[in-house]
Amino acid sequence: MSACAKNGPPVTGTITVVGIGADGMAGLSRTSREELARATVVYGSPRQLDLLDDSVTSDRREWPSPMLPALPTLFGDADVHVVASGDPLLHGIGATLIRVFGAQRVRVLPHVSSVTLACSRMGWTVPDTEVISLVTAAPHTAVRRGGRAIVLSRDAQTPATLARLLNESGRGDSELTVLEQLGGPGERRHDGTAWDWATSPVDVDDLNVVAVAYLPDERRAQALPDEAFAHDGQLTKQSIRAVTLAALGPRPGELLWDVGSGSGSIAIEWSRSAPGCSAVAFERDEQRRDRILVNVKAFGVRVEVRGGAPESLDGAPEPAVIFVGGGVAQPGLLQACFDRLPSGGRLVVNAVTLESESVVAQWYSKEGGEVRRYQHYRGGAVGGFTGWRPALPVTQWAVVKR
Repeated sequence: MSACAKNGPPVTGTITVVGIGADGMAGLSRTSREELARATVVYGSPRQLDLLDDSVTSDRREWPSPMLPALPTLFGDADVHVVASGDPLLHGIGATLIRVFGAQRVRVLPHVSSVTLACSRMGWTVPDTEVISLVTAAPHTAVRRGGRAIVLSRDAQTPATLARLLNESGRGDSELTVLEQLGGPGERRHDGTAWDWATSPVDVDDLNVVAVAYLPDERRAQALPDEAFAHDGQLTKQSIRAVTLAALGPRPGELLWDVGSGSGSIAIEWSRSAPGCSAVAFERDEQRRDRILVNVKAFGVRVEVRGGAPESLDGAPEPAVIFVGGGVAQPGLLQACFDRLPSGGRLVVNAVTLESESVVAQWYSKEGGEVRRYQHYRGGAVGGFTGWRPALPVTQWAVVKR
């Protein structure tokens, strides 16, 4: 049982969550219809409650607004029912209720999800299709470079907003299919490109999903070419970025602080590396912050952009990992970062100047960890021949906080 359920008054009632589609009661299984018929109280959104027919005689209650703060004490110890769209465990209220009340109290009767219905209309296999929810997330987080996805819309404006972002990032040829009222009598389908939707949007219902085939297909997992980012030269170069990501060791769901972010390349690569990874980028220069936001939108990642460190560290969500790529020699910067790193958290620092190497050496002698030095060369023209041109060497310190 969750912390909320443990700390609150004893609760014994069952919360039964019934998934319902756009076809209403007609599409429900016998078990789901019987559950709703015996219900005494049913919670849901106005749209979902309106789908119930006269066989459901219970008290129908709309969710309070805001909902989340009210949930822990909303039901008391009574048995209650909830109606939710499609599969309540797919970006739905079912997962929220389990998180708040615990799996022992919540029973879920799923309907066919909008994702499964959309894939069936497109002829796509579900395991090979990414699912992206824009119900609460920012629209740019559905921008991709290649692949295909079912995007869960927040409202009728979502398809056009996503199309405009794709068009602005040079992917206007991406194919968009907007599916309204899936599985219901009012189901409609609209096919076009991102360019079509951005320039001539179509009126659609609030209840819609977008099937997107992202073009061009330029997918690369990590260590992207330097030219993939908008930058002014202040970025961790591709080869060093690769070994830095290896040292950072992204794990699903972790949050990174990218301090002295420059172009945001480390924060962006981190956020693309594993499911649920996100980052906070700290950058002192205003023009560079604007450039980071351009890159964030182009790659569709979850990166919050803040001002310089250490003054902007306060109030940022707690990191699992911190990378310091700029400002290493700034007095108090490493100490401020280390203080905010939780026990077991990882810190990686890249130093390129004698002054920053000196700071790294002092911290290494005090906290341990590992130090490495990287030097790489690139071939270049030397008259009519080819010679090696060295890049600046990088000293890297990596440590796990005890």
